[in-house]
Amino acid sequence: MDDIDRFIKEDLGEKGDITSDSLFTHEQANAEIIAKEDCIVAGLIELKTVFEKTGAVVTLKASDGDVIEKGIIVAQIKGSVRSILKGERLSLNIISRMSGIATETKKLVDKCRIINPNVTIAGTRKTTPGFRRFEKKAVMIGGGESHRFGLFDAVMIKDNHLKIIGSVDDAIKKVKEKVKDTIIEVEVENMYDAQTAATLNVDVIMLDNLKPKNADIIAKKIRQINPHIIIEVSGCITENNIEKYAHFADRISLGYLTHSIKNIDFSLEIKNVF
Repeated sequence: MDDIDRFIKEDLGEKGDITSDSLFTHEQANAEIIAKEDCIVAGLIELKTVFEKTGAVVTLKASDGDVIEKGIIVAQIKGSVRSILKGERLSLNIISRMSGIATETKKLVDKCRIINPNVTIAGTRKTTPGFRRFEKKAVMIGGGESHRFGLFDAVMIKDNHLKIIGSVDDAIKKVKEKVKDTIIEVEVENMYDAQTAATLNVDVIMLDNLKPKNADIIAKKIRQINPHIIIEVSGCITENNIEKYAHFADRISLGYLTHSIKNIDFSLEIKNVF
């Protein structure tokens, strides 16, 4: 059972769509998915998969990553009324959330690339449990990058690790003894820890919860020590202040892209029944 199967099972339970099954038998219909807002559309492949699994046929009228305007039809669906209604809310939930993430990501990417063509915008692990794969994909559709997917694919030494271990120096050395051929990132909040991490040649240093001026000063020092280290900034960064970080950061990661984004409004409209 894949993710989409699980989502459908969550909606249908053991009894199925008891409302539609009570009202309809063999009626067929055509329907359209329509954008109610301008956006970067994302989640169309998943939308198509939902309806295929419920028994309907989908013709996509747009592609993930397209810039679309309010009123645009992004998909046409044909099939039994019951197959369409089974997939309606799930497909809309997916495309609405993924498009919201992609749209916001693209807005930030465009804003920052004017200042620094090489800066990247990244998502974080602050995602909806069970939906991370789709939220991370939406960030990438919007022109951003996933960052690490989970706890397994990169080392990230964070504040609570350091509180327990006691120092950046000890934490990095312990990790390097046990982990090979894996990216090592360290989260720091001051100059001393940043210099220590840079001297020990980690792959990424995250400047966390620092004001732009302080972060810029520390970034310059890191590059003096090791110009190959990726400098990431995170924490308290919003659409309103992100430009202040863009000129010196290699990567800007933002949790709000996936944990508190506004969904884009789409609707499914039945066009005719036969």
